[in-house]
Amino acid sequence: MKVSLRHIEVFRAIMQAGSVTGAARLLLTSQPTLSRELARLESLSGLRLFDREGGRLVPTAQAMLLLEEVERSFIGLERINSVAQSIRRFEHGQLSITCLPLFSQTLLPVVCKQFHQQHSGIGLSITAQESPLLEESLSAQRHDLGLTESEQVPRGTRGELLFCADMVCILPEGHPLLIKPLLAMEDFRGVNFINLSGLDIYRQKLDQHFLHAGVDRHTVIETTNAASVCAMVRQQLGVAIINPLSAVQESGRGLVIRPINVSIPYRVMLIRPDFRPSSVFVDAFCKALSVEALSLASALDNRMAGAS
Repeated sequence: MKVSLRHIEVFRAIMQAGSVTGAARLLLTSQPTLSRELARLESLSGLRLFDREGGRLVPTAQAMLLLEEVERSFIGLERINSVAQSIRRFEHGQLSITCLPLFSQTLLPVVCKQFHQQHSGIGLSITAQESPLLEESLSAQRHDLGLTESEQVPRGTRGELLFCADMVCILPEGHPLLIKPLLAMEDFRGVNFINLSGLDIYRQKLDQHFLHAGVDRHTVIETTNAASVCAMVRQQLGVAIINPLSAVQESGRGLVIRPINVSIPYRVMLIRPDFRPSSVFVDAFCKALSVEALSLASALDNRMAGAS
């Protein structure tokens, strides 16, 4: 037989209480039972742990050395118990999230703040990357959650629609087109325009609408991301048609939103890998994302209503 955890527990209790009687009270058991366990521990370990002096147990030097190691072990066990309780109370853990850079600037900041306030012990790791690296990392099960624009769900994952709203026009304050509550493609003829890169899928859809309307935009600047587009419009270099998330975030800071008369749906997909262990943390973060998506949709509706 080998020394068991029960033997060590008995030894530690006797050392703490100073007697077998006191240890029996700590462990809610009988004195004869603990005396047998102590004798078995000394037999199995080959150590003389206590001297019997006048009915009292006096720890030997060997007992003191053993106690040092026992205490280190019990500190480890107590830490494991504490971590287990923290996990149960949402106080420990880490979530790994990957997304397009746009979402790390729009959707995620508010969600992360709310989540941190409720579960401050959970770390959040956010990796912002462009397609196709984003989809590849999700397929490889490297992250707990992903946010993409693509309706094509990466292999090895499942997706759900988190947010959907039409692309909108942003204009600098005081722009002549602001007199119109709804802008048509023809309204942009001869107007300085800030465009996204020609590789952007939403830019390509927008090009088709302008081509169909017979409108040749006067592009003064072409840039690769929505934040840059907004900065250029704020400097009154032109107007732009961008995703509604960036538009809502930037409106009221020198920019005004107007709807356009064609529908270019902008979708945000929430992606969860199939083979990565899920947890209550992931579910809680997904719920917070859904709440924020509804809030942004409501804010967009209010901006549109204000334009009418």
